[in-house]
Amino acid sequence: MRARIRDTEIYFDVEGPGLAVDGQGLAERPVALMIHGGPGGDHTSLRPALSPLADRMQLVFFDHRGHGRSARGPRETYTLENNVEDMEALRAHLGLDKVVLLGVSYGGMVALTYAARYPERVSHLIAVVTASHGGFIARAQEILAERGTPEQRRIAQRLWDGAIETEDQMREFFAVMGPLYSTTYDPAAAAVAARRAIYSPDALNEAFGGFLRSYDVTEQLGRISAPALVIAGRHDWICPPEFSELIAARIHGADLRIFERSAHRPWADEGPAFFDVVRGFLPYRSTP
Repeated sequence: MRARIRDTEIYFDVEGPGLAVDGQGLAERPVALMIHGGPGGDHTSLRPALSPLADRMQLVFFDHRGHGRSARGPRETYTLENNVEDMEALRAHLGLDKVVLLGVSYGGMVALTYAARYPERVSHLIAVVTASHGGFIARAQEILAERGTPEQRRIAQRLWDGAIETEDQMREFFAVMGPLYSTTYDPAAAAVAARRAIYSPDALNEAFGGFLRSYDVTEQLGRISAPALVIAGRHDWICPPEFSELIAARIHGADLRIFERSAHRPWADEGPAFFDVVRGFLPYRSTP
């Protein structure tokens, strides 16, 4: 499905019922906007991996502008600012009131910014392996210098330089860096996922070569009023746990969970525990 909003067209898809059988009646489930990372990836990085959550929420997967199956446009429009406002326009387009935000990595940055700007529109916030400011880039470079192989350091330099030019180069990047993203990295499964994805080098370069370096929403986190669950992986190389700890400290009442055997993909590295935490967050951390 496609939504023509603002100056673009956003691809989205819905998984799970909005009304679920509850005894002899029906119960309305919360709707979650599933915000993919990257930048440069698409919603297939979360689907079908996070599809099991459709047993508790109706999941709305979508691609940011310039990503995946959404419309392309001028590279300079591929910004966090537009991603936030596109998401607000998509919420309105779908006729939704309050929504759950589940943002992963860069998607978590979009979610944090949105929740601080539109706190009245967020019922629950789930920020997974993310950061509230651009300092994560310098920290990731330090970690890579410590842990990375020569090949990983070489190929990551393209990322830091904003110089990944083709989809094939993006696939090569993720294949080489895969063992750092997941403690349970499976090359065969990763290759299948890479074939499913539609990559956008322009969006990746616009972010890492530009706006992510000045990104900082830390001082705005206190505006977030929704119950918040902040999830980190102990071995995450690109958004290490210290950034999640800062986020949780700045959001009143936030619940911080660090998965000790996970890297940047805790749903893959510690799946049962990850899904238990997310499922348990909704019924016990509700808002009026």
